[in-house]
Amino acid sequence: MKTSWYKTMNYASYTLLLFGAMACTPSGGDKSNKTNNKMTDFKVGSYGYDVAFFAENKINTIELKGADSRGRVLLIPAFQGRIMTSTANGNEGASFGWINYKLIKSGKVSKQFNPYGGEERLWLGPEGGNFSVYFKQGKEQVFENWVVPKEIDTETYDIVSQDSGSVKFKKNFELKNYSGTLLNIGIERTVKLLTRNEIENDLNVSFPHSLDYVAYQSENVLINRGNNDWNAQSGLLSIWMLSMFNPSEKGVVFIPFHDGSEKDLGTKVNDDYFGKVPANRLLVKDNILFFKTDGKYRSKIGISPKRALSYCGSYDSDKRVLTLLLYSMPEELMNYVNSKWGNQDDPLKGDAVNSYNDGPVADGSVMGPFYEIESSSPAAKLKAGGKIVHIQRIFHFSGTEEQLNQITENLFKLSISEIKNAFVNN
Repeated sequence: MKTSWYKTMNYASYTLLLFGAMACTPSGGDKSNKTNNKMTDFKVGSYGYDVAFFAENKINTIELKGADSRGRVLLIPAFQGRIMTSTANGNEGASFGWINYKLIKSGKVSKQFNPYGGEERLWLGPEGGNFSVYFKQGKEQVFENWVVPKEIDTETYDIVSQDSGSVKFKKNFELKNYSGTLLNIGIERTVKLLTRNEIENDLNVSFPHSLDYVAYQSENVLINRGNNDWNAQSGLLSIWMLSMFNPSEKGVVFIPFHDGSEKDLGTKVNDDYFGKVPANRLLVKDNILFFKTDGKYRSKIGISPKRALSYCGSYDSDKRVLTLLLYSMPEELMNYVNSKWGNQDDPLKGDAVNSYNDGPVADGSVMGPFYEIESSSPAAKLKAGGKIVHIQRIFHFSGTEEQLNQITENLFKLSISEIKNAFVNN
């Protein structure tokens, strides 16, 4: 697969600059998305329904529109500039992001965590261990003490610039990690729609004009704004991108990885985040895995940086929607933070890419259901004033299986039929 789009990234230097082309001149006027449409004008599950939902709940949104397609992307500054959803076919098209309508409509705000949903949100790793910013120093790392910092949960991010196809946000704040180190943090986040030419160049594939599509890039920058270096003694953070999508009865995530012996590269997949994933939900072959994402069984998997490649995807055969996720990885092997709660043998032995399938917890309740694909940057060993950049690109294609098959065969050497039928006889 052609992945040259990220090769200009030099994680080792940690002095990366933003791409100048994204630093748009601040635009005048209020470009928040406005609509006179009502939720009742659209089908549940459509993009227009979601646009109207936020309008009726008086939540300001920003909409990016494609100049060469009916693609749309909907963002919310008050939710840290997260992408709530997108569509490949205008207001009547399917809405791809999972949204927690009940919580948002209630207007309630929890001091622990507010799972609003969203197709792409920015968090900070690690979740657990001595570097965690989700637990107070000295507190046992159990759910009752777990708190998502408000700066990545409920606080609004400032808009630096925007136009019809892109928007840039920023936020500066301080957090204290589990070891007691005060971290002065800067976040800069730029989201832009991708054109048809950019998509075809990135994926090294041509696709028919009859195929519906939407694609976007987020460039996420983590900055050490303090006077002290971040290191393995004081604590390291990472950029952690989580993408929540609507599940499907036949939904499948597929993740290619480096083949090789476990002696050289370690285990092929980490599948015991919430207990070992049953064999009828996880199929691991020589260099690719298939993970069932039907929203009916809570489970999570991860791929280590030794095994991980910079791309993966999912397929919903009911709606014939193919989703691809590309993310930046350093060319040289680097450490990733470990998000395991509690004591850790190695705080720098984390995964580079993950997938999560929602499902009932012990009391039978379900948050979603939804499924996630997650990507992370390496551990940010930053000098004072240094920065690290993590880029993620998400592509949605909707069309016939023959059309979609051209994309998966070219990128993954994998047919749509193989993905769709991965669990038929398993």
